[in-house]
Amino acid sequence: MEQPKAKERVILGIDPGTKVMGYGLVLEKGQKIELISLGVVKMEKIDDHMLKLQRIFEKTVALIDNYKPDCLAIEAPFYGKNIQVMLKLGRAQGVAMAAALSRNIEITEYSPRKIKQSITGNGNATKEQVAAMLQTLLKFQETPDFLDATDGLAVAVCHSFQKITTTAGKAKKSYSGWETFVKDNTTRVKGTK
Repeated sequence: MEQPKAKERVILGIDPGTKVMGYGLVLEKGQKIELISLGVVKMEKIDDHMLKLQRIFEKTVALIDNYKPDCLAIEAPFYGKNIQVMLKLGRAQGVAMAAALSRNIEITEYSPRKIKQSITGNGNATKEQVAAMLQTLLKFQETPDFLDATDGLAVAVCHSFQKITTTAGKAKKSYSGWETFVKDNTTRVKGTK
C-alpha cells in the first residue's frame, strides 16, 4: 500500500527592523523542516523613514511573489523604554504584515521570548544560541549578516514547531484567561467546585 504524501507548506519568517530586516524561509514536509533561504534587507543608507517602510513592503512582496509561502510568521516588537524606537518597529512590522495581507497570506505573530523558547528551550537565549541551534537543526553554514538573517529564520521555525506540537498529539486548546481554563479543567485544578 502506498504511503500518503506528507503535506507540505512554505513558511516565511520575518524579523522586522528599520535598519535591517531578517527573513528566513523553510519548507515543512510532515514532521521535517528544510531550509529554503535566509537573508537580510539592509536599510542603513536610507535616511527617510517612509522610504524604509516602502522598501520593507516591496521586499516582503517580492519574497512572497518569489517563494509563494503559505503563511507569514513575524516577530512582535519587544517592549522597550524608547517610545520612538517602538513606534518605528511597530510600523516596520505593520508594513510587512500589510504586504502579506495584500497577497492573502495568513499571518501569525510571536513574541521574541516565545521564539527563543521554541528554538532553544530557553526564553532568555542569546541570538548566538538561537543561531547555533538553527545551524544544527537545518544543517547550514554561516552566512554574512548571520544573526539578523537567523532571527527571521527562527520565527519561521518557531511557527513550524507550533504546528508540529499541536498535530503530533491532540490539538492544544488556547484559553482566554485563567477562569476559562479552570472551568474546562475542574479535575486538574484543586479547590474548584
